[in-house]
Amino acid sequence: MTLSVSRLEPRQTEDGSFSLFSHQVGEGFHSGKGALAEAWSKFVAPADLERWPPGSSLHVVDVCFGTGSNTAALLEAAQARDLTLEWRGLELDPEPLRLALDHAGFRQQWQPISLEILQQLQRPEAEENAESVWDHPALGHGELLWGDARHRLPDLLGPLRGQVDLVLMDAFSPSRSPQLWTVEFLAGLGALLAPHGRLLTYCSAAAVRKALLLAELEIASIAAPSGLRQQQHDWSGGTAASPMPLADAPLLRPLSAMELEHLSTNAAEPYRDPSFRGERAVILQERQRAQQAAMRSGAVEATSSWRRRWGLCKGISNHQ
Repeated sequence: MTLSVSRLEPRQTEDGSFSLFSHQVGEGFHSGKGALAEAWSKFVAPADLERWPPGSSLHVVDVCFGTGSNTAALLEAAQARDLTLEWRGLELDPEPLRLALDHAGFRQQWQPISLEILQQLQRPEAEENAESVWDHPALGHGELLWGDARHRLPDLLGPLRGQVDLVLMDAFSPSRSPQLWTVEFLAGLGALLAPHGRLLTYCSAAAVRKALLLAELEIASIAAPSGLRQQQHDWSGGTAASPMPLADAPLLRPLSAMELEHLSTNAAEPYRDPSFRGERAVILQERQRAQQAAMRSGAVEATSSWRRRWGLCKGISNHQ
């Protein structure tokens, strides 16, 4: 899916930071709270960089690199703790990064060293399945793999299987981009993780959490920015997954009773794409058929019943 410049509209989010809205996808790149707020609260802070002593090198994969905000925030946090990164990114569209780097407000958000790295990561002209590389003596090394993330994932699994400390998963929401939230793709990302590694995402959708469980990962909620408020839309700030239990991790918490019951509703039917080439409409249709079959068999509860029981009258967003 390629987005043209005219379909990407710059936006200033609640915290004053730069973001984009995709008219083609029908969704913003970040929540209304702000691109910076989201990068720090849903990716950098729950990564818990304090786990590594100064001088350590972390293997990181940024899925759906976009404007580069998550990676820039991580770079600056790593620099503050004297950590270096062995970084890989996956991205299809070069326009978000180009638009961000052309925007004065975006450039003002970051230290010069971060901007230097982002500038090195712009896609080479006329090369769709290319790699962009950055190197810095104080921060490490990185490669951005351009193209469909599903097709570039094998390029990471070969050298990095079982070695990655952090996976930052920031695709558009499941209903908009289901091909990047399937059982198969998330299992591939899970296979990258080292035993102590963490996959972090803003998404709390039951279908995504079920897929992570099917990948034999432990999951936890990222604490919502305003705390656990089950009667509000912000009952969860996202999801963390790891081969190891996450019960004692700062800023993470076990799934609540409400969230656990969510996994027994028809909303938890996962997306599937065994060929890694499925079209969005087909993936959505196949999931809907599976949901209907599960409901007819009585194997799952209707999500509407779950919402009523927990007082979630306005429902749950695609992010949750």
